[in-house]
Amino acid sequence: MPETDELRISVLASGSAGNVTYVETPHKRVLIDAGLSGKKIEGLLASINRDPHDLDGIFVTHEHTDHCRGVGVLARRYGLDVYANDATWQAMATKIGDVPEDQHHSFEMGTTLSLGDLDVESFGVSHDAAAPQFYEVHHRDHGFAIVTDTGYVSERVAGIIRDADGYLIECNHDPEMLRMGAYPWALKQRILSDTGHLSNADGAMALMSVVGNRTKHVYLGHRSKENNVKELAHLTVATMMKQHDFGVDHDFALLDTDPDQATPLTVI
Repeated sequence: MPETDELRISVLASGSAGNVTYVETPHKRVLIDAGLSGKKIEGLLASINRDPHDLDGIFVTHEHTDHCRGVGVLARRYGLDVYANDATWQAMATKIGDVPEDQHHSFEMGTTLSLGDLDVESFGVSHDAAAPQFYEVHHRDHGFAIVTDTGYVSERVAGIIRDADGYLIECNHDPEMLRMGAYPWALKQRILSDTGHLSNADGAMALMSVVGNRTKHVYLGHRSKENNVKELAHLTVATMMKQHDFGVDHDFALLDTDPDQATPLTVI
């Protein structure tokens, strides 16, 4: 385990095909979601010199496959505790297979769970899943908030996660690319709805409602392969925030994520 008393994160994968974030404190190592195959997640952990045998658990945000695909296999293979609310447990049961009863933990929305030197705060979001909840992880006086898979960021959610040290925020799509793309109209409507996904501009607006003096790292995530481009998402968020006098790449780093490549393990 690391000798320094720090909160560290790596966004192992983020995109419409799969999402996994690694969180580390001096005494705990957990995943937020496991939306890729077990083998792929093992490889991503190896790329940041971390071993799945050292993991303590998985926190699941909701039952969509790009967030829970690897939960069952990792839980069984490494004896990992899994944390999700009861509605999510029920909704993902057929997708993840059996998880031993002593590894099955109910973690309800709007509560905080303490796991050694790691505190995990849950909050509900607006998404078309059974009971979607995301998390802000805390160690000592540092916090990192994850908000993807939501049609909008409410004042309630913004109030919970305001002025965190770091964020992973959704920039799922460019609305014009989505409208002109090949998706069926019903799917386009779903993505654009209040229970769908944040666009690049929505992600920028959400960030402007929460970024504070403490914030040093902002990751843009959950990018659609079909309806977005990394450079466009980054440019949209950077331009909008600079127009509102936010110190992009001065007061905080604006960072990109990828669907199949981990970000460097970073102190938050």
